Amino acid sequence: MKKYLQSKTFVDIGFELLGNVLIAAGTYNVAVASEFPLSGFNGIAMVFYRLFHFPIGMTVMVLNIIPALLCLKIIGKAFVLKTFRCMIMATVLIDYVAPLFPVYTGDRIIAAIVTGTLFGLGYALIYIRGSSTGGSDFILILIKSYFPHIKPGTISFLLDFGVVVATGLIFRDVDGLFLGIMINYLMAYVIDRLIIGINSGTVALVVTDYGKEVADCASKVSNRGSTIFRAEGGYSGDPRDVVMVAGSNRDIHKLRRAVKKVDPRSFVIIMQSSAVEGEGFKVMKMAGE
Repeated sequence: MKKYLQSKTFVDIGFELLGNVLIAAGTYNVAVASEFPLSGFNGIAMVFYRLFHFPIGMTVMVLNIIPALLCLKIIGKAFVLKTFRCMIMATVLIDYVAPLFPVYTGDRIIAAIVTGTLFGLGYALIYIRGSSTGGSDFILILIKSYFPHIKPGTISFLLDFGVVVATGLIFRDVDGLFLGIMINYLMAYVIDRLIIGINSGTVALVVTDYGKEVADCASKVSNRGSTIFRAEGGYSGDPRDVVMVAGSNRDIHKLRRAVKKVDPRSFVIIMQSSAVEGEGFKVMKMAGE
């Protein structure tokens, strides 16, 4: 058990380190030069950096202290300590490591796309291991504890949108304001695709008179199991079988062609699934699930 916990800790640190490297690169080596209004505590730290040249990483760390202490009873000591480990990595990487590398000073739209992508990849790697970078996450938890009826997505959107808009107004940068919103959207999209989309698959529902034969066909052509539901036609009332098969796009494509040979009159419905879990599928889970 002890070896397992040590191994898990090393994996957590590896993911957090890689994630923070990407976030640091996106922050200092791309976003700073393009002067984007960012969301969360990073965005607030960017304002202090541009106005007073305060170090971004250290400013984020200081801003996190009070919210973290207030959240201690709500989310537990272990999670707060894990978050502080992540923040220390971010501080060192943003303030001391990232400045050693070149800064991108090209087109702002390209810079926005790169920033959003790097942030999305970085935060996803951290979230996958059940870690956090703190910041607006702490504020969200505090607000949710006092106003449980408000949806987390609504709180997150208002916090991020508020910081981006305020920064854009402070520096009177309308273009930057829109690019900042674009960065947030792209970042959220990449996070969702990595955390949820990586487990996505395709599901086929085959309505047929030959359920057992279609199930055997699925096993042979795609090496996938299946489930047979007994049904009846809504108009005719005739008994039918519905065979459900989950697999990759390639699996279902092969199955669709093979099914028509077994039952040319079959009715095939193909749907995208946001996540497929179970035997035979590789699943990426958030830590603690």
